[in-house]
Formats: sequence, structure tokens, C-alpha cells
Amino acid sequence: MFNLSSREKILLGFVLAIAIISGGLVYYAFYERNDNVAFRLQEAPAIPVTAPASQEQPKKVVVYVTGAVRNPGVYTLEDGMRVKDAIDLAGGPLPEADLLRINLAQKLHDEDKLYIPEIGEIMGESTLQQNSAGIASSGDGKININTAGLSELDALPGIGPATAQKIIDYRTQNGPFKSIDDIKNVSGIGDKKFEQLKDKIKVN
Repeated sequence: MFNLSSREKILLGFVLAIAIISGGLVYYAFYERNDNVAFRLQEAPAIPVTAPASQEQPKKVVVYVTGAVRNPGVYTLEDGMRVKDAIDLAGGPLPEADLLRINLAQKLHDEDKLYIPEIGEIMGESTLQQNSAGIASSGDGKININTAGLSELDALPGIGPATAQKIIDYRTQNGPFKSIDDIKNVSGIGDKKFEQLKDKIKVN
């Protein structure tokens, strides 16, 4: 169609060759390179996502609340809660409840029994052995000197109201007794009196 000279044909071929080479370079730069990047992304290992650790559930204690409360029964509370919390959970005290004989600030322990006496109530020996007027643990007949109230301690042989209060004051100031022998650190309790007590008391 066009009458080109040999020189013009050579020049045109050269131009076409450059155009083809340039197009190949452009294709490689934009398509092949992008494909390689996409391939590398697909093969990259996934980073595991660690779920946040669940918060530890608070420890629970189960206590038996009975006596002069509105709703006596077995209740579950969080560890570290006090006698007052258990009484509130049981509906609160009855009007005739003698709360002056209860340590409302005392901490609860699992399997405690909390008995709320009435005003003027006289506790017999069997009731005292069941840890009345205070906190009880399992029914082994022993008084827990770390949790017992004034009336419980007063019922122990050789322990009167004054010494019972000293026991409460000692554990308040120094923390719970580590062993029953530690009760000898309380003023007024020597080896002789401890011999009377050792089979009737315990710690936990």
C-alpha cells in the first residue's frame, strides 16, 4: 500500500521492535509483579489471634444462717464477706435478735454455721457445742478460736468473759492463730489451762 524504501522499512521495523519490547516491559512491571505480590500475600502465614483470658471467678463460701433472722437457710456468698452480709442475705435480723453477742465484722468461711440468739436467750451446753451465738464450722464439737464469738469462747473450760475478750483482741491485733498452741500467747492462758483447752479447740 505504501511504497517505502529499504531504509524506511528498516526504520519502521526498528520502531515496531522497540514498541513491542516496551509493551512487554510494561506488562511485566504492572501485571506480573502485582501477581507475585498477591501470591506472596496469600502464602503469608496467618497471625493467630489470642482471645483475652477470662477473669478468674471469685471464690464462694457456703454458710448456714439460723436463729433470729427472717429467712434462715443455707446461703452462698463471696469469699471475704462478713457476718453482717450473711445476716442481710437471710432477710435481716428479727426485732428480738441480740446482735450485741455477734461480731458483725467477722469474716465468713466455707461451711460456717451462724446462729443469731434472741435477747435474753440462755444457751445450753449442746447449743454452745454447735457454735451458737457466733460462727461454726463442721460439727466436730470443737470451737474454732479464729472465728468463735465471745459466748463460744466464754463456754470453754477455764475461760471467762475477760479472757474470751483477750482472745478476740489478740487475733484482731495479730491475725488468726496459726495453731492451737498459739493461744498460749494470750495473757492469762498458760500450759495448765491449755491442757484443759487443747481437745476442745481448733484453727482453720
